[in-house]
Amino acid sequence: MSAERETRIILISPASNITPDQLVRTIHTMGKNVTVKESCYGCVLEGKQDIVRGIINELRELDPNGIFTKVRAFHAGDPRRCRAHHGTRPGFAQLEQEWGDLWKIQRGLERADNGEKASKREIQEKLSVEKFKKICEVRQ
Repeated sequence: MSAERETRIILISPASNITPDQLVRTIHTMGKNVTVKESCYGCVLEGKQDIVRGIINELRELDPNGIFTKVRAFHAGDPRRCRAHHGTRPGFAQLEQEWGDLWKIQRGLERADNGEKASKREIQEKLSVEKFKKICEVRQ
């Protein structure tokens, strides 16, 4: 990657009504000079940094709180990572976990947009060693 080009993973929250296919079709209809690859969680988008960022801003209009993005270290189709070239998929478990939690962030953003304030959690006292030992003894 160079400073001029950027590859980004665009993730759609599981709670969003947008599908990866809709996302990719929307990008294609923009007619920009970018590479886009659909994935199960959204897509991979690559091109000149300013164009990529502009596309992301337009995509967020589809679902402002349901579309997320992060930089991808390898370009689309990189043989070291692309399964078509028998590449590996390190980091997929992390990405899958992040994707699965996006609905929580989406709901929080929606609530913040509606002016809701986060409630303070009650701070629970720490469990003493003695109390923990008693719990363990009872369970035996």
